[in-house]
Amino acid sequence: MPLPQERIYTTDDIYALPDGERAELIDGQIYYMAPPGRKHQLISGELFTIINNYIKSKGGSCEPYIAPFAVFLNKDDKNYVEPDISVICDKAKLTDKGCSGAPDWIIEVVSPGSRRMDYSIKLFKYRTAGVREYWIVDPEKKRILVYDLEHEDMNEYTFADTVNAGIYPDLSINFGNLNI
Repeated sequence: MPLPQERIYTTDDIYALPDGERAELIDGQIYYMAPPGRKHQLISGELFTIINNYIKSKGGSCEPYIAPFAVFLNKDDKNYVEPDISVICDKAKLTDKGCSGAPDWIIEVVSPGSRRMDYSIKLFKYRTAGVREYWIVDPEKKRILVYDLEHEDMNEYTFADTVNAGIYPDLSINFGNLNI
């Protein structure tokens, strides 16, 4: 007896979701997302503001985006994510729908329901898609994991530390000074 076929979803299925329902698509599988909590939003907003102000002050060509912002990781219709923060330096990747290809820097703020996604599934997808730098900010554990995916390096920090951005050598974020 043949095994039942697993359904493969596409971005058309994501766009067909009812209003207010959010999901991500990884290798044709849908992962529904719960609404972010207050602390998650506070951290995302603080980090986005720092990064955005830094890029503007330097007259940088990269563009930061905060979720919900569509990233089509593999330029296909089977991978669609909404990182909490995305920084894209190649403007040719930007379309009216979002980013087609890997952002240079992604930050995910861990929520109780996103732990497995952020620590394993997305880490693997971001690495293989060509993301240069990936930060996992975990409010529950009060730690930041910084993955330099270009050089296959990882460093761990606490919410009391200052963390240097790899793609911007002169950008440091002092987590101890954030209002979180």
